[in-house]
Amino acid sequence: MRISGPEATAVAAGILRFPREHSWEPWTAALADLPDEQDRKVDQVVVTFFARPRSYTAEDVIEISCHGSPVVLRYCVERAMALGARAAEPGEFTLRAYLNGRIDLPQAEAVRDLIEATTLYQARVAAQQMEGSVSRRIAPAKEQLVELISLLEAGIDFAEDDISVAPAAEILRRLEPIERAIEWLAASFAFGKIVHAGFTLAIVGRPNVGKSSLFNRLLEQDRAIVTDIPGTTRDLVSEATTIRGIPVKLVDTAGIRTAEGLVETLGIERSFQAMADADLTLVVVDLSSEMDAKDSPLMERARSQGRTLVVGNKSDLGRHAPPPERAIAVSALTGAGIESLREAIFEAIAPGGMVEQETGFITSLRHEQLLRESLGYLMKARGAVADNIPHEMLLLDLYGALRPIDAITGATTADDILNRIFSTFCIGK
Repeated sequence: MRISGPEATAVAAGILRFPREHSWEPWTAALADLPDEQDRKVDQVVVTFFARPRSYTAEDVIEISCHGSPVVLRYCVERAMALGARAAEPGEFTLRAYLNGRIDLPQAEAVRDLIEATTLYQARVAAQQMEGSVSRRIAPAKEQLVELISLLEAGIDFAEDDISVAPAAEILRRLEPIERAIEWLAASFAFGKIVHAGFTLAIVGRPNVGKSSLFNRLLEQDRAIVTDIPGTTRDLVSEATTIRGIPVKLVDTAGIRTAEGLVETLGIERSFQAMADADLTLVVVDLSSEMDAKDSPLMERARSQGRTLVVGNKSDLGRHAPPPERAIAVSALTGAGIESLREAIFEAIAPGGMVEQETGFITSLRHEQLLRESLGYLMKARGAVADNIPHEMLLLDLYGALRPIDAITGATTADDILNRIFSTFCIGK
């Protein structure tokens, strides 16, 4: 049980019984008894004290470690509440950490992402964001924007002190790296949202080309029924797995051909719908036989609906015809080429330059929307410079670009701007 606040030690002292006089030494653990209301021992616990401001919430924090019995833990909580504590709201410890300046907003949001992580890769990305990777990416652009605002404010407010106003070329020179940095970070969400939420992969093709075998091989378990009879799969079969630490929903579909009966017709319709809904489609062809006339239209339809990879299965049986262009040769039976296919899948869903990125990309839709809003104001500012708009009006766009960034990292006050002006230009001498 964790208690945070100025009365944390007083509440803990009222709950526990120490074997000797106890002094609350920060960063130390002590043994204590948890007694009932008749002073009878219920449990022996370990008590740890984290003094402000170096605790998680930047307040005094007491952690009481019981032996894990739900009855004992519930009793411990009830005793604390009887002495004036209250139950924390969802996320309140992290909220207090933010309000007390212990962490910024991206770090607070990363705590939630870490808790919700389903793969080690997601957990590692969230842990890096908790250490401030996103904030560090945004900080230089924000610093440059505040410097530009300070420069223009100085030229307007202190013109009598002969502070030179930046010419248009200088303003554009300063805007360029700000726009480039924010644009890159906003674009990184294309990969970040996949890391955060995963993606859907549909496997389509004619009957008996080995779709279900490939599905099982990627899943590394026998989930779909596999037979030599064409049309075995009549409905969608889906299962979750991971590729390079990213959650993937695999969807095995019915073989696409001229349907024989109502059930198969419905299955094929669902196959086409799965193609349309998927983030990436694998079109499977049979390398051991001649290309079928229906393979090409299916590949074209898949390409027209989104990202597509062509997979040539049954490579272990030898090739009777040239494979389709850029087809990835695999054998679902032996596993040959499967790792190459996994790499190709990852590269297909990861935008250029993101594959090597381990830190710094954004995974929050809120961050992406705010960065796009900031970019919109920066573009307006660039247009205002080109049209020789007065700096007073240009500043409105620059402040408009700063506000969304503040919503990500924390507010910049007027004092921040003024302090920068005075320290940079030595006004008042």
